[in-house]
Amino acid sequence: MDYMTLLQVLDSTVRLATPLLLACLAGLYSERAGVVDIGLEGKMLIAALFSGAIAYVTGSVWLGVLAAVVSSTLLSLVHGLASITFRGNQLISGVAITMFAQGITVLIAQDWFQQGGRTPSLFGGARFTPITLPFAETLQPVPILGPLYYELISGHSALVYIGFLCVPATWWLLYRTRFGLRLRAVGENPAAVDTAGVSVVRLRYAAIVICGVLCGLAGAYLATGLQAGFTKDMTAGRGYIALAALIFAKWRPWYALYATLLFGLLQAVALRYQNINIGGVVIPVQVMDVLPYILTVVILAGFVGKAIPPRAGGQPYVKER
Repeated sequence: MDYMTLLQVLDSTVRLATPLLLACLAGLYSERAGVVDIGLEGKMLIAALFSGAIAYVTGSVWLGVLAAVVSSTLLSLVHGLASITFRGNQLISGVAITMFAQGITVLIAQDWFQQGGRTPSLFGGARFTPITLPFAETLQPVPILGPLYYELISGHSALVYIGFLCVPATWWLLYRTRFGLRLRAVGENPAAVDTAGVSVVRLRYAAIVICGVLCGLAGAYLATGLQAGFTKDMTAGRGYIALAALIFAKWRPWYALYATLLFGLLQAVALRYQNINIGGVVIPVQVMDVLPYILTVVILAGFVGKAIPPRAGGQPYVKER
């Protein structure tokens, strides 16, 4: 593999890892507050639908992003209502949200556009275009560093840069602010937080709202950045892969970046190299396609060391009288 091919694979890695990263950070906020959310897939899916549909109708990709964030946040609030207010089973609520989204997105898209459950293709201002960073073209001829800057760092859409900036922002918010301290405490010992006079319910709702916003960005990126419109089940299990990456990352933002980049790399390799020939043995394309999912199973099987989730995760809080 030559240097330019390596850069192209890494460039694809960044693009493919972005929705996983946003969804992983979304799950991190929710689970750090003690609310297990396996409905990330469903929220990404409904966000992808509304971002693609509104962007097509209005011709504005940013209105599509706004629609994605609103729809995802509303679905996140439904999860909060079921699991926080009514203290229902968080796992069942998450599964129900995903199943609901898988059905309703196709129904809405078919009724709206009559194109087999998808939106029309997006063009022009209805989808994100690559951003060329300053001096990228000027520095391109410079050996090694020039192509690195031009091919890998420059040329991504706005949501890619927003996604990667969310990592240090999340680290700072969780570990350098009073809100972050309280949020982490709610996931570990909500009774202690309540005793200190801080509302457990309010903090958990704040966490799932942030989760909804990040899932909205992830879904919007799928429909308006990575692809050019919404298609049925376009998330393709990315919400579950993000949950596996969250376990791999042990609920830490910087580790979440590394974990999602690893998944993105596997997807990039699977897309670029089809029917690899190793020592005369041809590896079918199907084997390459399932590599990210195999890694997900391996991680969930516990081969990444002991990952201890927040102690109050999945447990509804009942205030003592």
